Amino acid sequence: MPWAEKLITSKSNDTQAPEEGRVLSYMEALHEALSLALELDPKVLVLGQGVNDPKGMFGVTTGLHEKFGKDRVFDTPLSEEGMTGICTGASMNGLRPVYMHNRPDFLLLAFNQIVGHASKIHYMDNGETNVPLVIWSAIGRGWGSGSQHSQAIQGLLLGVPGLKIVMPSTPHDAKGLMLSAIADNNPVLIFEHRWSMRNKGVVPEGAYKISLGKGIYRRKGNDLTIVGTSHILELAIKAADELEGITADVIDLRTIKPLDEKIIIDSLQKTGRILIVDTGWEMGGVCAEIGCMVAEKGFSFLKGPVRRLGLSDIPSPAGFTLEQYYYPDVKKITHVIKDMVAST
Repeated sequence: MPWAEKLITSKSNDTQAPEEGRVLSYMEALHEALSLALELDPKVLVLGQGVNDPKGMFGVTTGLHEKFGKDRVFDTPLSEEGMTGICTGASMNGLRPVYMHNRPDFLLLAFNQIVGHASKIHYMDNGETNVPLVIWSAIGRGWGSGSQHSQAIQGLLLGVPGLKIVMPSTPHDAKGLMLSAIADNNPVLIFEHRWSMRNKGVVPEGAYKISLGKGIYRRKGNDLTIVGTSHILELAIKAADELEGITADVIDLRTIKPLDEKIIIDSLQKTGRILIVDTGWEMGGVCAEIGCMVAEKGFSFLKGPVRRLGLSDIPSPAGFTLEQYYYPDVKKITHVIKDMVAST
């Protein structure tokens, strides 16, 4: 796959002002990544329920079927397990499918294929077969979508060997991580947050990559470390910027599997306090895994308890008022940060 070998590692840190580069929306950045991959590699396919609709997956796939043909960009039946099995088989035979989903809730119907097959085949046949499959879905709250259409299930898949899990927060990263995922020879799950899709930012032209498993500092400070991905990290940045007399390292992990443990421990060694934020449930998920890793490998650096902020251990509500109480916001994050600094 010559084009993947030529991908340039992006050196941007997402701090460019709009006048310093080309500004794209989050959806436009993803659309450009898919268009480039389809153009550079005839083995890339884009499929999913509604990819050829006028709005095309929030605008991410709009018009791609017209540009690259219905043999390479096409709608699929409502059969998640069957289609994931087909994509797994296609990738085993040299194709590079990008299977698009409107909601990760529907991936639950494909767990047998994702967990039992796609993630394990490379290991079961002694490395003879690769599964270069990308599964994309949009997590997060919306119009009161409730407990069956707004779940963030990344924590359920975090412990599955053989998978990689990507969670961007900026248009720049969304494009680079999508290209890196398509070029990767392993099954990669990409969870975008619907509220992140409102964002605009500087996005370089052409094909570039962002290394999977490499986090980045969004802010630098001394009093605590904030670690997370996706939309909730945007809230954490706003909280950090509003604080007076408190500064924080804010780390965007960009991928949760592989996990950039080094950047977390390096920051913790400086600050002594850590807050882990996630769009999913606190119990048994990303917050719990990173918190355990910190206790195991960075305990001696801690000035106080590891803190986490995610979703409570209840199903997502649908009503507007309950949503305001259920989901973390800037105010809640600010309160936790102040409490951490004041108590240690």
